[in-house]
Amino acid sequence: MRSIWNGAISFGLVSIPIKLVNATESHSVSFRQVHTEDNGRIRYRKFCELEDREVTQSEIGKGYEDADGTIIPVTDEDLSHLPIPTARTIEIVAFVPADRIDPLQMDAAYYLAASGAPAAKPYTLLREALKRSNKVAIAKFALRGRERLGMLRVVGDAIAMHGLLWPDEVRAPEGVAPDVEVTVRDKELDLADALMDTLGEVDLADLHDEYREALEEVIAAKAAGETPPESPAPAPGGKVLDLMAALEKSVRAAKESRGEPAEVTAAKKTPAKKAPTKKAAPRKRPA
Repeated sequence: MRSIWNGAISFGLVSIPIKLVNATESHSVSFRQVHTEDNGRIRYRKFCELEDREVTQSEIGKGYEDADGTIIPVTDEDLSHLPIPTARTIEIVAFVPADRIDPLQMDAAYYLAASGAPAAKPYTLLREALKRSNKVAIAKFALRGRERLGMLRVVGDAIAMHGLLWPDEVRAPEGVAPDVEVTVRDKELDLADALMDTLGEVDLADLHDEYREALEEVIAAKAAGETPPESPAPAPGGKVLDLMAALEKSVRAAKESRGEPAEVTAAKKTPAKKAPTKKAAPRKRPA
């Protein structure tokens, strides 16, 4: 795998030379923009507005636009000499239990590869220390022109790093939950539990992108001059007027799909719960 960043992990006074490589890859089908009349490719050209001419990629740099419209050039050399310790270092600042990290903060994932033989011992030391502590390391690093937050954890025999959003980049879920009072009955919870038990667990390795597969079939058919396959008719829908009936039907369908008897039995009894929702503000009477 090709590295996208070279630097070191700073672990107290220990320095571990590493290479950063992408841990994920996209399998999405990509499209080109074309002219609908003749399928000609649509391309974008980059022009300098002062010289009114097209420029090559080698002539393009970075610039910051000031409030008055002035452009302040910023070079790669400027960025490589930023006065912060994380410019070329993944600086570990803390070790915390993994459940302290909100999944909403999780961003891109990377593998940290030991760079050369001298890095093998300290790399292994950090990996084994993370394993034994059952903790993750919180670190700061700089990548693509900004300082970022990261979480280091063990994956197999490697150390992986997840980019994390800064806490102030995660929005509070205000106004998302229903703004009405709702009471959930015991039987409804029991049926929901039965449905969850019936659906059971799944091996994530068995899941795949059906949309991409269908799209590839359409492209293959058109390339061969054949008629693309038709999409199946959507299942008849409608409003769910009876929640209990919908839950019972869902449990039956789930059991039948797994080859189990379709009788619906409540999984367990649970006390009724009132959803923690806001009360609507009382209306003011006109004076």
